[in-house]
Amino acid sequence: MSKLRAFAELTRPANVVTALSDIMAGLAIVGFTFGRLDYQFYPALFLGLSSMCLYAGGVVFNDIFDHELDATERPERALPSGRIKRTEAVAGGILLLSVGIFLAFWQSRLSGIVAILITLLALFYDWKGKHMRIFGPINMGLCRAYNLLLGMSVYELGVLEHFPVILIPLIYIAAITLVSRGEVHGGKATTLYFAGFLFLLVHASQLYFAEKIEFALVFVLAHFILIFRKLRIAIVEPIGKNIGLTVKTGVLTLILMNAAWVASSGQWIMALFVLALLPVSLGLAKKFAVT
Repeated sequence: MSKLRAFAELTRPANVVTALSDIMAGLAIVGFTFGRLDYQFYPALFLGLSSMCLYAGGVVFNDIFDHELDATERPERALPSGRIKRTEAVAGGILLLSVGIFLAFWQSRLSGIVAILITLLALFYDWKGKHMRIFGPINMGLCRAYNLLLGMSVYELGVLEHFPVILIPLIYIAAITLVSRGEVHGGKATTLYFAGFLFLLVHASQLYFAEKIEFALVFVLAHFILIFRKLRIAIVEPIGKNIGLTVKTGVLTLILMNAAWVASSGQWIMALFVLALLPVSLGLAKKFAVT
């Protein structure tokens, strides 16, 4: 059980839940109708599980590549503490990524190709991207953008029609990644102000692209309040703890952004289902690290 607990810590369970919400949003954006029939259920199941496996595998390799750094800065983590071996983590990460790609190809060839791109982007970020001042945040944003695209890939024509929408999570996650660089040693208020501008751009863009803005508004507003409440505190006192809380809030409340996409499609029951993932994610965040 201790090994399973240690490996679970590597996968960041609270974050994995947000990956599922990306798929629900992507499906809704291209006009997918959720329901109990096979053609309404299985695409959401296969792509949802694929996304969660890809996300979990990606963050496992993040800790694998950060093993030596974490031994100094975060020795309590699973790998540097010795609660799980590096070889075991590598095997588990490869298995998760492989299952994620397999499930995506089970849905369609396009989905499988997108899953491979997500895997490559995640591994590059873990290896080199995170250390790149300019491309690093963009690299991380692309991982989330293509995760949304994975949901959209259920309809090829839908991908072509709605492709620009993936810029929204790209900008959002790039902003969070930018903020997260001050999570350990503290950051600069100017960086946080720029991130705040990017968050505003994201919220405005989501309302612009929403099919039914009146349905999306309540979720976007709630997201705005939650993220800026933490960001304001970090701007006033840009220490590691405050920045870490901003990053944690930004990652977990991504569920609200995705619920807004589903609500915008007019499918309120599924929007509430996505929203219900938020307390699940918050509950897991109390037991497992988010960043």
